[in-house]
Amino acid sequence: MYPNVQAYDRGVMFNPDGRLFQVEYAKEAVRKGATSIGLVIKDGILFIAHKNISDPLAVPETIQKVFRIDSHIGTTYSGMVSDGLHLVGVARSNAQNHRMLFSETKSVEALAKDISSYMMQATMYGGMRPYAVSMLLGGIDSKPRLFEIEPGASFLGYKADAIGVGKKIATDILVKDYKDNMKLEDGIDLGIKILKKVNEGKLSTENIDIGYIYDSEEYTMLGQSEIAKYL
Repeated sequence: MYPNVQAYDRGVMFNPDGRLFQVEYAKEAVRKGATSIGLVIKDGILFIAHKNISDPLAVPETIQKVFRIDSHIGTTYSGMVSDGLHLVGVARSNAQNHRMLFSETKSVEALAKDISSYMMQATMYGGMRPYAVSMLLGGIDSKPRLFEIEPGASFLGYKADAIGVGKKIATDILVKDYKDNMKLEDGIDLGIKILKKVNEGKLSTENIDIGYIYDSEEYTMLGQSEIAKYL
């Protein structure tokens, strides 16, 4: 037993076992968040996310889980809503500042690195807490790319990935059913299949967000009538 254990629990510092408790707590918040999925498809990137609407009087349109960052980049998150919305804003500002300064779009990997560096600051200084969010950031530059950025500020590239409460179930299905060069429609079908499994079939057009970047087209969000075709 180490002396003054609470000091490690309250602050952002390593305990003698090499653990950052605050980062571990942030990861636990992500594990309780609604499921979000990202897929690299043929000539594009696809995001599908579940919106956890628990209040019967809530207006579903005011809740969003999939976002446009730039014409060629999108994102989704799982975890604390306020942290997720803040990081979406940071990503958008970063991408637009790059456009203004260099008259070109920023690469997906460069943006993932910058968001990772931004999140890392909250794991290094006292008086701050890690962001209780994992993000899936994806888009097309030289080819379709997908990255996960987790609360500890590390990031890793994926062909397909899931975050949130259904990560274990979703990953098992992705390992089994994901195929390279999937068509857009097949990717949406797979994402819906996963969300139905995670949520025991309790899905509607109001609690799903679907967005994609496909071929040379700009970022696109599906409307409720379009989502209904896949349910």
